[in-house]
Amino acid sequence: EIDFGIHLTLTFKLGQKYANSMGLTFLNESNTEQFMTMGCYGIGIGRTAAAAVEQNNDKDGIIWPLPIAPFTVALLCLDSTDECVKISNAIHDDLSRQGIDILFDDRGERPGVKFKDADLIGCPLRVTVGERGLKEGIIEVKWREKKEKEEIPKDLSSKKILQILKNKLGKIMQISHFNG
Repeated sequence: EIDFGIHLTLTFKLGQKYANSMGLTFLNESNTEQFMTMGCYGIGIGRTAAAAVEQNNDKDGIIWPLPIAPFTVALLCLDSTDECVKISNAIHDDLSRQGIDILFDDRGERPGVKFKDADLIGCPLRVTVGERGLKEGIIEVKWREKKEKEEIPKDLSSKKILQILKNKLGKIMQISHFNG
C-alpha cells in the first residue's frame, strides 16, 4: 500500500516580479536599496476537509472533528406528533440562538433512514426527538464517534445539549461564545 498523503498547504516563490511593479524595497546591510523577494502561502480548505474525512470515518460514513464540522448537531425529529415537532423546533431555535450550526432532519422518512443519513453525513452530535422517548420524558444525545447514547430530560434538553457541547469543546479549545 502506498500512501501519497494530502498536501494541505502550498508555498509559492514569486520572486521580485510584484516587488518591482509595486516598488517594494528594503535597505540591506550595506545600506543599499534592493527589491524584495516575495512569496505566498496558502491553506487549501478543500484539501483540509479531504484530509479530515480521510482520517475520521468508519463503515457508516464521515466522523467530522467538532472544530471543523460543517454542522455541529444533527437534530432528528422522528415523528410528526405535535409534541415531537414542538420540542424539536424549540431545540433548534434555542441552539441556533447560541450560534450552533444545526442540520435539522424533519423529513417524513423512517427513523432508520434518518439515523443512517445522519451517520453518513457525520455531524459530531446527534440529537434524537421521538415519540417513544418523549413518553418517558427524554430525548437522546449521541456523539458520532461513540456507540453509547445519553438520555436527557426533555424539559432541560437545550440547556443540557449546550453543556454537553461546551464540555467537549472545552477539552479541545477555549470557547467564549457559548452561553450555556
